[in-house]
Amino acid sequence: MFSAKQLEYFSKAVHRWNVKTGAARSGKTYMDYFVIPKRIRAVRGLDGLNVMLGHTQGTLQRNIIYPLQNIWGTSLVSNINSDNVAYMFGEPVCCLGADKISAVDKIRGMAVKYCYGDEVVTWHKGVFKMLESRLDKPYSRFDGTCNPDNPHHWFYEFLYKKEGIDRYVQEYTIYDNPFIEAEVVRNMENEYRGSVDFDRLILGHWVAAEGIIYRLFSDDMSSEKRMLISTKPELSRLYIGVDFGGSGSAHTFVCTGSDRGYNTLYGLLSERIACKNDKGQQIEIDPEKLGVLFCDFVRRVIMMFGTPDAVYCDSAEQTLILGLKSSARKNGLGWLRIENALKTTINDRIRCAQRLMAQGRFYMLDTGCESLKDALCTAVWNPKELTSDVRLDDGTSDIDTLDAFEYTFERDISKFIKYE
Repeated sequence: MFSAKQLEYFSKAVHRWNVKTGAARSGKTYMDYFVIPKRIRAVRGLDGLNVMLGHTQGTLQRNIIYPLQNIWGTSLVSNINSDNVAYMFGEPVCCLGADKISAVDKIRGMAVKYCYGDEVVTWHKGVFKMLESRLDKPYSRFDGTCNPDNPHHWFYEFLYKKEGIDRYVQEYTIYDNPFIEAEVVRNMENEYRGSVDFDRLILGHWVAAEGIIYRLFSDDMSSEKRMLISTKPELSRLYIGVDFGGSGSAHTFVCTGSDRGYNTLYGLLSERIACKNDKGQQIEIDPEKLGVLFCDFVRRVIMMFGTPDAVYCDSAEQTLILGLKSSARKNGLGWLRIENALKTTINDRIRCAQRLMAQGRFYMLDTGCESLKDALCTAVWNPKELTSDVRLDDGTSDIDTLDAFEYTFERDISKFIKYE
């Protein structure tokens, strides 16, 4: 069974460039499992190569090749071999990741008769520019899908502003999928509520990230305060994050915990040690003093919540990390695991916290977390960054506390955000 939008694409996507853009779970990709064999068979035996590009080769295998195999069987659709080739419907198809500029060299010189593109907004711009020059046969065709991003993204410019292009663009909202269960839609609406992803992944709009990042939390603090709790929760894990100050920023410690099953994240304790006084003058905090302050914070955590499982620190300051380890040994805390933070992509950390808040899975103790509360309420997107979502870091918001907070849960993002 196909939706009205899917059938429309099958009949109207007869241009050189054919792209579906819009919400997640809207049915954009499903029709492609039938469009792809149609396209490949239409150019079978003609000059040129078939190409599939995705964010990475692994995502291409998961998103496209496995579903094709489920429908058509492995005799018609093979896995990707060591030469980056899969055989589909009697034709070799070159399958590549497009997230890095190095992919340009792999398609340079190719004459492409058919290209399928998955998650196009995640590609490196240079790869797409090279593809434009390679799709050079009279019968060459491109089918692609993407979720919307910033309206200044290079692919948006191609889809809606570049002149002289033979293209067909179809737009989807999640409500265009008649086969998705109402409960799933409600869950996704709740998951993205209060964030830019609601406009992009539910409504399918190309919108910029603007204003307060954690709007749900900020609004809650100014009204109901439902995310604040007064009693210590039942905890299964306990972590401390440390970010080091310098050049006017602050040293920050944040402790968070989670329950069994990674259902809920709790903000438990935070401390901000300013490196400037009220007059804007630099305050020197030597490594020994910092170590004493750190050990005092750890003791407070132990007294209030129990033994922390680990401490994750900003990996850019190895000398200060060694200082914390030395201070811990001198103060009877030598058993404490003090490690480098992963420092994963900032926006992945932001999206995780936003989703937990939207789903009612983030709470904060009403005392002891004043610096973390202020940091979450005042974090904003950078209005000068037009082509990507970037958190503002100009001293007007407490980025140091946010970093320390995110170091505590970034290793467990895939456990907190569970996908089926």
